[in-house]
Amino acid sequence: MAEGRDEDVRPATRQQGGASTSQPTFEPGQKATCIASFDGQQHMVEIVDRRVERGDFIYYVHYIDRDRRLDEWVTAEKLGVWALTPRPSLARADTLPTVSLGGDLLSPTGDVNNLKVTRRLKRKYEEAHHLPVDEHGGDHGHDKEHHPPRVKNIQVVEFGRYEMDTWYYSPYPEPYASVNKLYLCEYTLKYFRKKKTLLRHLAKLDIRHPPGDEIYRSPPPPPGQPNYTGGAVTKPPISVFEVDGKKAKNLCLLSKLFLDHKTLYYDVDPFLFYVMCERDQHGYHMVGYFSKEKSCMEDYNLACILTLPAYQRKGYGKFLIAFAYELSRREGRVGTPERPLSDLGTVSFRSYWTRVLLEQLRNVKGDVSIKEMSDATMIRAQDIVETLQVQCFVLDCCTWPIVYPH
Repeated sequence: MAEGRDEDVRPATRQQGGASTSQPTFEPGQKATCIASFDGQQHMVEIVDRRVERGDFIYYVHYIDRDRRLDEWVTAEKLGVWALTPRPSLARADTLPTVSLGGDLLSPTGDVNNLKVTRRLKRKYEEAHHLPVDEHGGDHGHDKEHHPPRVKNIQVVEFGRYEMDTWYYSPYPEPYASVNKLYLCEYTLKYFRKKKTLLRHLAKLDIRHPPGDEIYRSPPPPPGQPNYTGGAVTKPPISVFEVDGKKAKNLCLLSKLFLDHKTLYYDVDPFLFYVMCERDQHGYHMVGYFSKEKSCMEDYNLACILTLPAYQRKGYGKFLIAFAYELSRREGRVGTPERPLSDLGTVSFRSYWTRVLLEQLRNVKGDVSIKEMSDATMIRAQDIVETLQVQCFVLDCCTWPIVYPH
């Protein structure tokens, strides 16, 4: 073992009453192994911070090659000395067996046909387990270079009728940044340390919608069918507001609690924010948003996108993505999201692209080019090609012949 590495991984030993204990201590920046709360397995971690609680150290750890929303405080009993030999639970996707497609994930025979299947399975495994994906899919390298791990400051936010556990650090000013639970007005996004202060604010509030212009409202159900849903008719009804970046700094602070890969806070004036709300007799309740630059020389039609955790798995993310492409259609140019995408963003966009492209291909008779598909869907040609490759649509075996433009 190299001398320098030996110094990095050997923990100190606690002293109590002059006697040495068997429980080691760790310094911030040190590597260790930890039993994770999300799967009960042992993973390699980096010690980000530590503090004394009830006379013992507890540690804030970052799981290496995992998304930072999994970072957590753990007791010393869950930590162990990092060994240079990887444990089976630390194995990457390229060392794991397949689910059952006849062979190892990376074929030992070197068969090219098996290798094509292997790459697809490896990518799907990485997406499912929040591992770094391809050069367009993850934000891990970007984070390591520019944003070292930070300790999550606010643990819980109360937002409307929901309490939500936060995922990441957000630069709220003091004394708000040091509270365990923060109270937010769901209309103005102003933040408060105490519930009674929020209630006084709501009692004086006249405007109960985001500070912008309503540019979309879902249509009402047909007469005599109050429970009808379908097409653009939703229950509850939804609206979208266009908000200028000058009025969106509180929105950025909120979004940083759930978005780690974007630093859009200090200079938001050049951006527009499209805030999606559920609508009822009490007002407009924010469920998510996306942002885009007012004037962009690139093809970007979306900078950040977020659906609040309390409203996820309801199709709102797909609606926001579709709305961004509808804006691109009205602008008369193809669009693509800004990179890097988070792991959840990558999955959401690939799901949207796959559904739209399959619908487009289903209606095709004869040959179709990538450019024709791009013009019809407003999806960038490179995104179309990568989506088809991920879904293992081998072009020369595809039912629909696709012709590349010269």
